[in-house]
Amino acid sequence: MKNLLVITGPTGVGKTELCLSLAESIGSPIISCDSRQIYCEMTIGTAVPTQSQLERIKHYFIGVRSINEYYSAARFESDVLELIESRPIQKKDSIIMTGGSMLYIDAVCNGIDDMPDVDEDLRKSLIAQYDEEGLDSMLAQLEILDPDYYRQVDRKNHKRVIHGLEICLMSGRPFSSFRKDKPKERPFKILKICLDRERVDLYSRIDTRVHKMIDLGLVEEARNLYPFRSLNALNTVGYKELFAYFDGICSLDEAIVNIQNNTHKYARKQLTWFRKDPSYHWFHPEDLTGIKRCLNENGI
Repeated sequence: MKNLLVITGPTGVGKTELCLSLAESIGSPIISCDSRQIYCEMTIGTAVPTQSQLERIKHYFIGVRSINEYYSAARFESDVLELIESRPIQKKDSIIMTGGSMLYIDAVCNGIDDMPDVDEDLRKSLIAQYDEEGLDSMLAQLEILDPDYYRQVDRKNHKRVIHGLEICLMSGRPFSSFRKDKPKERPFKILKICLDRERVDLYSRIDTRVHKMIDLGLVEEARNLYPFRSLNALNTVGYKELFAYFDGICSLDEAIVNIQNNTHKYARKQLTWFRKDPSYHWFHPEDLTGIKRCLNENGI
């Protein structure tokens, strides 16, 4: 049976170089499970691997979609499963999937409930409603259409509230009726590795990477994307802080600090999510010996 090696961890922990080394060692391509690196217009702010890194190992799902396209964890699940069954991948005994998008990882490993695609016009109308009427109006509508999901949802998270409404209105059924929360069987074995560092070290790496992004041209990249700032793809750390700078809400220096602090916060969120899953094996990213021993013990 084929092996899927999942290597994840918080942003900035050092996944890229480790995965390149492992991919070369076991003869595997790399499947990116980063929900933002998939967009071709967002390269600097999402820390896409360099051209030389991309040339070292075949990568999938980097820069293959436009920010104007609707994409979701459910589509990612379908696309990855199709890729794994494709002829180039079928010949591989083990495949590396790496990235930090929690829902994308869970979609591939556990499956995601089958839900209808959302009409783009409906999405835009609900976002406009949110902008005009606020979250309370959306919550009141959700409580009527799906009281079960209304009781469960984080009522401060407008994206989850809007998504629940989208599914209700598209399908004519409560969003909660689609959520089975039962893992799907997979035709491959899964080994999950999560990387972590001391918090001070991780934050220092994040802060250094943010300054490197600025030096590489992140401000100009964000300025080019500013006209599309309402798109969900751009509701992302690194871009939304610079949009605030363009709007005159803060200085550039303040925006940079906000990017660093919000990235720290996102890294903590990722770690909290991963720690809830007892199937992860935890390693420091420089413990290559320990990681390879874990792979050998699991037949990789």
